[in-house]
Amino acid sequence: MTHTPQVVFACVRNGGRSVAARVLTEHYAGGRVIALSAGTRPGEHIHPEVAEVLEKLGLDASAEHPELLTRETVAASDLAITLGCGEECPYVPGVRYVDWPVDDPGGQDEATVRRIIADLDRRVRDLLAELVPGLALPPSVLEGD
Repeated sequence: MTHTPQVVFACVRNGGRSVAARVLTEHYAGGRVIALSAGTRPGEHIHPEVAEVLEKLGLDASAEHPELLTRETVAASDLAITLGCGEECPYVPGVRYVDWPVDDPGGQDEATVRRIIADLDRRVRDLLAELVPGLALPPSVLEGD
């Protein structure tokens, strides 16, 4: 039995970037990676403009809801991807941290949200190639978009 890597995507409100990254990771990983998302100050709901663009790309975000980022969540993960939470994210020795400087899609128009999701899509696909060598990734949800 091999280890299934766990990644936590962390931002402030947990309503846009981290949710989109988690949904994309789950879609492409096919169960080979566990993806979580959480925020240092979670909002009340997922940004509707993000959920709408994900839905148009064939990805279901209806079950997503903001979660609080805890030290325990980070400690249980192999990798913490930070998306704008900076020093608010709890530091846990032994966990690898990577910062993705991705724009906040909250309150943005559809074209901007699509551009941000396309950025996350590229980053997630590269991450999965690193975490699960040999993983046959399905085509990007943005192909033909």
